[in-house]
Amino acid sequence: MHRFIKFALTAAALCVPLVPADAGKKDNTLVWATDRENSITDSNYLNTRELVIMGTLIYDRLVHLDEEYDPRPLLATAWTWVNDTTLDLDIRKGVKFHSGKDLDADDVVYTISFLINRDNGALSYSYVSYIKSAEKLESHKVRLNFVKPFPTALVFLAGVPNIMAKGHYDNAPARPDGKKDFGAVPANGTGPYKVSEIKPGESILMTANAGYWDGSPKGKPQIANIKFRTIKDSNARLAEVMTGAVDWVWDVPKDQAERMQNAPNLTVENAKTLRIAYVNFDSTGVSPQKNFKDKRVRQAIAHAINRESIAKNIVGEPSQVIHSACHPDQFACASDVPKYDYNPEKAKKLLAEAGFPNGFEFELHAYREREHTEAIIGDLVKVGLKPKLVYLQYAPLVQAVHKGQVSATHMTWGSSSLPDVSACAAHFFKGSADDLAKDPEVIRLITEADGTVDPNKRKALWKQALTRIADEAYWVPLFTYAKYYVYSKELDFKATSDEIPQFFRAKWK
Repeated sequence: MHRFIKFALTAAALCVPLVPADAGKKDNTLVWATDRENSITDSNYLNTRELVIMGTLIYDRLVHLDEEYDPRPLLATAWTWVNDTTLDLDIRKGVKFHSGKDLDADDVVYTISFLINRDNGALSYSYVSYIKSAEKLESHKVRLNFVKPFPTALVFLAGVPNIMAKGHYDNAPARPDGKKDFGAVPANGTGPYKVSEIKPGESILMTANAGYWDGSPKGKPQIANIKFRTIKDSNARLAEVMTGAVDWVWDVPKDQAERMQNAPNLTVENAKTLRIAYVNFDSTGVSPQKNFKDKRVRQAIAHAINRESIAKNIVGEPSQVIHSACHPDQFACASDVPKYDYNPEKAKKLLAEAGFPNGFEFELHAYREREHTEAIIGDLVKVGLKPKLVYLQYAPLVQAVHKGQVSATHMTWGSSSLPDVSACAAHFFKGSADDLAKDPEVIRLITEADGTVDPNKRKALWKQALTRIADEAYWVPLFTYAKYYVYSKELDFKATSDEIPQFFRAKWK
C-alpha cells in the first residue's frame, strides 16, 4: 500500500484536475488515451493501432471474426466460392452511411478498387493485394477475383477494408507537393459511431450512430460518446485515469499496473495479444551502416538479448519468448526453427569472428515502449556493442525504413489482429518496402504458400520459410505482448487477444 500511496502522490503532483471533465458514466463519455498522435481517422493513410480501433467504431467491414476467429457475416450476409480464385458476396441491404447514403455493391467495388490501385498509396495495400479486381454483379452482390488462390481471404476481409461510400476520395484536398491528401477526407462510414470532432494531435470525438443497423454482431452502441486523447507523458496519462479524467488506458508498465491494483476506483487487467516484438536488420546493406550484412553480427545480437528476462520482468505474464517471425497462435506459425539462446559469450565470439572484437556503433530506431528498447540496449552494451537510441513516432520511422535510412529497428507488429502467419511474416519477407532481407528463396516460399489452398502444404511451405528466416537471423523475434489495461470500475469492458478493444460493446455498469 505504501508504494501505491507514493504513486498517487506523484500523480497529484502533476496538477491533474481532480474533477473529471467530459468523462465517465456521469457524462456518458468514454475517454481513452494513448501516447500516439492521430491527426486523421483513416487507417489506410495512417496505420496506427489507434486508427485500427477507431475503424471498428466508424466503419464496418465485409466480414466479422467471432471469438474463435471464425468468419461471420457483417456487411456481407453470405458468400460463395465460385472457384479457388473467385468469391461472390451478398451485400447487406438496409444499411446507411453516416451521410445518409444507402450501402450497395457500388460502394464495395469502389473501396476495393481504390485500395488495390498502388498509385493511390494506401498503407493497407499489402492486405488487399491478393485481389485482382472487384465487380458488381447485382445491386447488392459483388464478385472478387483473386490474383491466385488465397485461402485466408475471409479472414483478411475481416481486417481490411473498411467500406467507404462510392467516390469517398474523389474530392481529397491537395498537399503542398500537389498530390491528393486522401487521408484528410472526413470519415463517412456505416459503423456504430460517427466522427464529430478532430483536434489534430490532441483528440478525436465520436458520437453514437442512432441509426446503426439492427442485427449487427457489434450490437447497438451503449455509450453516447467515445473520445480518444493523446497524452504523451505516461505518468500524466496514469494520473488522469486515477482522477477519472480518463476512463481507459493500456500499455501500462508492469510495475505501475501492479501498484494501481490497489486503487478502489480502477480495474487492472492483464491479457495476451497477437502482437509480437522484434529486432530487424538491414541485411542487404542499403542503409549507411553495412555491418548487418554479416550473418554473424545478426546472430550475435540474437544471442546477446535476454528475451526471457524482458518478457518476464518487464512485459509480464502471459508474455512468452518467441523464435519464429510470427505469433504462436497464428495458423502455420512453426515454432521448431533455429533458436538463439541467451549467451553473451557466444555473442562476443561471433562479433570477433566478424571482425568486431570491440563492437561498433550503430543507431537502433524504436517507437514504442522505451523501457523495452532500453533493456535491449543494455544487453547489447554488455557484449561490446554501442547502440544509440533514436526514438520516433511510428509513421516517420516507417518512412525512414522505406527510404533505406535505417540499419536496425526495435519494433512491434500486431498483424492487424489477423490469426494467420501470412499477416505477419509475409508483410516483412515477401519483397515489399518492409522487407529488409529481400531473400529470393524466402520470397519464393512465401509466395507459393500464399497461393496454396491445401492447409498441410501451406504449413510445410511456411515452415521452410520461417526456418530460413531464423537460420539467417534476418529478424530477432523477441516475445509476445501482454497488455496491462487500467480502466474505470464503472466501465463494463472485456479485453480480447486481438488487441482491438471492442468499445462498441462497452457499457456503464
